[in-house]
Amino acid sequence: MNIRLATLKDIPQIMDLIADVVPLMIASGNLQWDDKYPNPQVFENDIALNQLWVAEIDGAIAGITAITTEQYPEYAQVGLDVNEEAIVTHRLAVSPHFRGKGIAAALLMQAEYEAIERGIETLRVDTNTKNEATQKLFPKLGYRFLGEMGLEFRPGLRFYCYEKRLN
Repeated sequence: MNIRLATLKDIPQIMDLIADVVPLMIASGNLQWDDKYPNPQVFENDIALNQLWVAEIDGAIAGITAITTEQYPEYAQVGLDVNEEAIVTHRLAVSPHFRGKGIAAALLMQAEYEAIERGIETLRVDTNTKNEATQKLFPKLGYRFLGEMGLEFRPGLRFYCYEKRLN
């Protein structure tokens, strides 16, 4: 597995991965993503900001994530200080063709590496309350569950927030 920054040339494969993942999410009751989000423009913006990472296996994009410092103001609902600098993982997805190979964990470890490189001691992530896979994964990697929140840009959905401290 190779983890690297995404390029614009990766967008078609990324959108194929999203097309594979979204129906499975919806079928499990997780309505976090749909046919409008995430879209190519979201990923193009992530690439322009050098914050979109891909996990590649044998030339195929097996997983993606945005590793950012963008925190939603709603994180305050679970007691977080959103003014504290943190590495925040967004848009984490693994192709159903590559599940069970540790790809999500590897991408989250990349977020940790980025935090260390930047001297940031806090990592944060949120997930839809229906996403059972990430709810199991995050604690295994040392993330602490902080509570449930809503997000203004995703009305009607609920999310769990997690944090990991490196110090």
